[in-house]
Amino acid sequence: MSSEEAKVVVPRNFRLLEELERGEKGIGDGTVSYGMDDADDIYMQSWTGTILGPHNTAYEGKIFQLKLFCGKEYPESPPSVKFQTPINMACVNPETGVVEPSLFPMLTNWRREYTMEDILVKLKKEMMTSHNRKLAQPPEGTEEARADPKGPAKCCVM
Repeated sequence: MSSEEAKVVVPRNFRLLEELERGEKGIGDGTVSYGMDDADDIYMQSWTGTILGPHNTAYEGKIFQLKLFCGKEYPESPPSVKFQTPINMACVNPETGVVEPSLFPMLTNWRREYTMEDILVKLKKEMMTSHNRKLAQPPEGTEEARADPKGPAKCCVM
């Protein structure tokens, strides 16, 4: 391959179409999936990802839903990533669910060839690390906490 061929840059929308096709076909062992939120979104910005909690971890048996937002600079810049499902994980802001780039090296050291699939797979692997695998998780039934910006109307005092 000549150096000119190596410098070909796939346009953003073609890249996102490739990712959409790959996501629709299903990936790997089926524990990670993703797709567009709205088929009519011509800019292909808003995506939903799903991670099945890995075995032998505090995440086992849970389904984690995430929102990925690919701005106009994607894939030159990483998407923003936010857990919709409450989760306790070292790289995730516990209040907002945002995956903090400063705590998740893949986002800090983003490379154009990385994909949304890569992010989801890496987050799943992060769940299995020694500092995350046994972290106590938010109680079941707190999923609405991030759906409503005001939060649940409950008070939990012990």
